[in-house]
Amino acid sequence: MNLSSMVFLLIVSVVSLVTSLNLLFSGCCYFLDWELVSINSASVEMALIVDWMSMMFMSFVCFISSMVLFYSGGYMSGDHNIGRFMYLVLGFVLSMLLLIISPNMISILLGWDGLGLVSYALVIYYQNEKSAGAGMLTALSNRVGDVAILLGISLMLSLGGWNFYFYVGGESIANSYVIFLVVLAAMTKSAQIPFSAWLPAAMAAPTPVSALVHSSTLVTAGVYLLIRFSPSLMSSFASTLLLFLGCLTMFMAGLGANFETDLKKIIALSTLSQLGVMITILSLGWATLAFFHLLTHALFKALLFVCAGSIIHSVGDYQDIRMMGGLVNFMHISVMCINLANLALCGFPFLAGFYSKDLILEVAFLNPLNEVCFWLLALATGLTVCYSFRLVYYSLSGDYNLSSVSSVSDSDVLMTWPMLGLSAGAVVGGAAVSWLVFPAPVMICLTLPVKLLALAVSLIGGFVGYVLNLMVENYKLKSLSLYPVVVFSGSMWFMPLLSTIGVSRKVLGGGSVYSQLGDGGWSEYYGGQGIYSTLMKSSGYLQSVQEDSIKTYLVILLVWLVGLLLII
Repeated sequence: MNLSSMVFLLIVSVVSLVTSLNLLFSGCCYFLDWELVSINSASVEMALIVDWMSMMFMSFVCFISSMVLFYSGGYMSGDHNIGRFMYLVLGFVLSMLLLIISPNMISILLGWDGLGLVSYALVIYYQNEKSAGAGMLTALSNRVGDVAILLGISLMLSLGGWNFYFYVGGESIANSYVIFLVVLAAMTKSAQIPFSAWLPAAMAAPTPVSALVHSSTLVTAGVYLLIRFSPSLMSSFASTLLLFLGCLTMFMAGLGANFETDLKKIIALSTLSQLGVMITILSLGWATLAFFHLLTHALFKALLFVCAGSIIHSVGDYQDIRMMGGLVNFMHISVMCINLANLALCGFPFLAGFYSKDLILEVAFLNPLNEVCFWLLALATGLTVCYSFRLVYYSLSGDYNLSSVSSVSDSDVLMTWPMLGLSAGAVVGGAAVSWLVFPAPVMICLTLPVKLLALAVSLIGGFVGYVLNLMVENYKLKSLSLYPVVVFSGSMWFMPLLSTIGVSRKVLGGGSVYSQLGDGGWSEYYGGQGIYSTLMKSSGYLQSVQEDSIKTYLVILLVWLVGLLLII
């Protein structure tokens, strides 16, 4: 099943890419629209948009999904429910494709809610308490965005329809509220502060799902929606808010990844940092550049997760990087590919990340940034290289820390071939997409210190990440000398704690009290059950009256006489 699905998705990817190139060079865009029902002069329509952006994104999603499905055949081979897993992944991809080609808020809601529902089912795939908690946190965090989309749909009723292409850039009050709600929905789905806690928690899902989620599907849905709404962001307060939150999320995720020891969570925090990069450049008005980084990031991040899954699978399902080490001697293909992905993430020249990330930093420095966002952007760039080299030190080089009976090798062909396919994308994808999306060169004039700033912070970050984690003084880390700072930084600024304990005690606890006293208490007594019991008693009295019972007449007569006496 996984082979046929992979071939089908590869064919769809190639067709979508050819269609995208045709539309890009011709400048055409097709808008398909058919009316389902009309409510108060507002038509509920099913609409599809076929332009170069939607087709190119669909091509990348299908290509990465085909590689992940092929990889899942090896990674999930021992699972008894692999068929169910494949159907869930295909449903996940289908929901994302529906969201990509939908210019209508109602049809977007179908793909948006489909992503939320299937992601919950995939996060709790391994049925244990940790997965259940992570799935609940993921679902409840994303429900905030779902409610925002629903409120936006209700507000767009006053605009006369739900095709947002016709209202983008408008100045009405309703349009401003819709933009605010769309920004809120995108922040929850793309895990920006203060909704960041669910992204590392979603690592409870199987690694192939993480490769799909963190590269081109769930977390990028919010960024893609903002790219579609980008003409309306520049004239609103939302752009300033997004700029600050995007820079803050980049810095927080980069700092947290430097103190994390779980391999998958390090890569998840890396995704969170790159989402902050996309949101930052999007808030400055460069939507096409954000889309370019979205595509290149999808290639090397999928490769990073696939390689991490191969390593975890081979070392006996350990995820702690301190339990690895020296893997360069045993897993040549996986180590080569993960190094390639790490270098692309750091913006190494002529790899995929270089073309988008370096351009984003230079364009951001060219814009009139405030002092705080400027330094957050620079520090987050250095932290990216820092945690990447730290990961290389702990897992790939250094001492061999696994048990002596471990058999570590790249033996599974089903897991190594997708790595090579994604590696090709990580090498040539950035250059190819940059030639297509930006056919004409853009002049960026910066002073020499600002021009060299990105290179300088990258080199310093790499040096710090490798050297500061060297073991000294009886295997005590230098970083642990500042233990409170380590705890605060490594826990994502206590965001998971605030997102779970605070919400569960205040919101869910209050809901439990209301359910017991209100919904199951007084509202039942004076509501449905009370009315039911009253009507049943009344119908019983009427039935006894209609049966000509003399006792009933005597009781009614007695009650009437007592009432008359009381009145007198």
